[in-house]
Amino acid sequence: YEEGRRALAEYRAIASRGGWEPIPAGPKLEPGGDDPRVPALRRRLTAGGDYAGPQSESTLYDADLERAVRIFQGRHQMTGDGVVGPATLRELNVPVSARIDQLRINLERGRWVLHEIDERELVVVDIAGFNVRYLRDGKVAWQSRVIVGQPYRQTPIFRANIEYVVFNPTWTVPPGILQKDILPGMCRGENVIGRKGLKVYDRQNRPVAPSSVAWCKYTGNSFPYFLRQDAGDDNALGRVKIMFPNRHLVYLHDTPSRSLFDKDERTFSSGCIRVQKALELAEIVLADPERWNGAEVQRVVDGGQTRTVTLKKRIPVLLIYWTVDRDDAGRVVFKRDVYGRDPPLLKALDAPFVFGTRAPA
Repeated sequence: YEEGRRALAEYRAIASRGGWEPIPAGPKLEPGGDDPRVPALRRRLTAGGDYAGPQSESTLYDADLERAVRIFQGRHQMTGDGVVGPATLRELNVPVSARIDQLRINLERGRWVLHEIDERELVVVDIAGFNVRYLRDGKVAWQSRVIVGQPYRQTPIFRANIEYVVFNPTWTVPPGILQKDILPGMCRGENVIGRKGLKVYDRQNRPVAPSSVAWCKYTGNSFPYFLRQDAGDDNALGRVKIMFPNRHLVYLHDTPSRSLFDKDERTFSSGCIRVQKALELAEIVLADPERWNGAEVQRVVDGGQTRTVTLKKRIPVLLIYWTVDRDDAGRVVFKRDVYGRDPPLLKALDAPFVFGTRAPA
């Protein structure tokens, strides 16, 4: 929070100096190239604190400027390739006033939750940042990329406690996915069940032939059966899920779809959080290096049998939505508002202050 306040002061100082000018549209700016817009790029990166090299009107895209562009891209959650394409140009041309508002919005979010964080251990899922961090004594001890919910199936914001870990989990299709994906496809005659490797069971856990089910008759809540995917390499949950019981039916889990972690923007799930290094996180939260070290975790996974392990001590997990952060070097990081949550909060912050009555407890 204090770092956010300092960043707000820095960007207000930039604004008082005139901010930065937009860079004209045009073809990609690439290292080694020559373009009349390069001086404008150099001035923009200087104003934002990313470029500290010599000032000139040279139109050559040199190594110092490339280094500054890579820093800027890293601070805006983009692949640092040094090429100023449409996405990088779009972020460069966001006015300083918008960045100031973004900082104000996230300071407000901080006021909602940061005063409650006093645990020695904490797992934090940063939804807009597409990462999960394990904090010990306020320091980041481990982190991983994650995949979060699609914009129309947003990962919710809440706090809970991690209670247990399931290795080689089966996957029971939740009502939401059943309603939106499975039932419509089966009703259209598509073999969704076979394609996803699902099996149908009645409420007494007895197998049911898919051909005997009237798929068009039911909704997700009225469906009298349940669909389950066996454990294995193709299971939607991968090889482990990390459970913190909550009303949203959301949890952390592994995934067989590894290539999606290479994307800059990772909104591909149905609400749960897919973790790139899920087995490492399982080992960390189990916190028992003698019984649950990396070798033992791998042995259990390779065995293929579903196994549930209860944590010795519950670990708090916080799912948050920051569109501003700091990187490991202490530089301010701006993220895309993938769920469109910033504008309503800014509108509320800019509205006149009014007294209200406290809601009943």
